[in-house]
Amino acid sequence: MNTRLQVEHPVTEMVTRIDIVNEQIKIAAGAGLSFTQDDVRFSGHAIECRINAENPQTFVPCPGRIAYYHPPGGLGVRVDSAAYQGYNIPPHYDSLIGKLIVHGNTRNEALMRLRRALKEFVVDGIETTIPLFDRLLGEQDIMNGEYDIHWLEHYLSDNS
Repeated sequence: MNTRLQVEHPVTEMVTRIDIVNEQIKIAAGAGLSFTQDDVRFSGHAIECRINAENPQTFVPCPGRIAYYHPPGGLGVRVDSAAYQGYNIPPHYDSLIGKLIVHGNTRNEALMRLRRALKEFVVDGIETTIPLFDRLLGEQDIMNGEYDIHWLEHYLSDNS
């Protein structure tokens, strides 16, 4: 049996209201699922931003000490992170500081919550990808959902 989680599982959890990790633990302990496929209902829209310790333009890793850490909160906002003020990000690491996930009844509501959450998210002492996500929310293609896997590459080369 494959027991791996997708890295974006919080998005699925937000739109289904099902704690996938909890269900996986129950299954590993020998219990069955607490729901059936017919019980799964999708509600709203969720977006995930991977907040990395990287230069927001070049994606060069930025190891160092987090001088100040303040994650956002509020309705429809979730942050999965083990980072904290004073944490030292080593030079040999996975650059992920945390995952910011927002949920709204509509895509527009989720985008508005994401904009607010990015403004509230503070990680000082190192560079992060937060400014990139903030800039991307000002792009009409992103707001309209009109992008593909090459969009960011073109955007970064045009705005360097």
